[in-house]
Amino acid sequence: MRNKVLAKSFIWMFVGLLLTFATGYYVSTNEMMTYKINSTYLYLVFAFVEIILVVVLAARINKMKSSTAICFFILYSIISGLTFSSIFIYYKLTSILYVFIIAAVLFLVFGLIGYFTKIDLSRFGTYLLMALFGTFIAYLINMFIGSESFDMGITIISILIFVGFVAFDIQRAKNIDVDDDSALPILIALDLYLDFINIFLDLLRLFGNSDN
Repeated sequence: MRNKVLAKSFIWMFVGLLLTFATGYYVSTNEMMTYKINSTYLYLVFAFVEIILVVVLAARINKMKSSTAICFFILYSIISGLTFSSIFIYYKLTSILYVFIIAAVLFLVFGLIGYFTKIDLSRFGTYLLMALFGTFIAYLINMFIGSESFDMGITIISILIFVGFVAFDIQRAKNIDVDDDSALPILIALDLYLDFINIFLDLLRLFGNSDN
């Protein structure tokens, strides 16, 4: 049953990523839609809705039906795709694919570490959250400083944090035993989805080639 939970989470993670990238690419091919989303208040609205969906899903997961959680997750993935469209405009498609492969390899490696390690990673969860919060504060500070080297350092640390979250989330999912009607695999899928997306975006900031 535990492996079934993890397998179900991976399937929905893949569906979420597919919806996000497909939506983002489609929007990037529509000049008017791209302009309205990325040059008006709509971007902030969509970003706010994303936060609300994550909070509601996390807070109500134990009371949600599996079908309801799936709807929330699909909606979140599509809305993320709307805000994701800007990367297809700013970066070359070949660069995006290249970075996607690197992110997938990193995700796989640390996912395997989380699955097979005998070390209890649950005690590291708090430290990862503290590090993530610290990175967010550093990012806000650098918005005023504008240091490229500082920004690169923050990005590298962020990658290390999220690959740590991959191992942490995989081990946590491996040890969860729930019934078939539980919505918890969808929340796990969201966690893994966010881990991958953040690794991908950080790598894109480091290695992505802009499309002039």
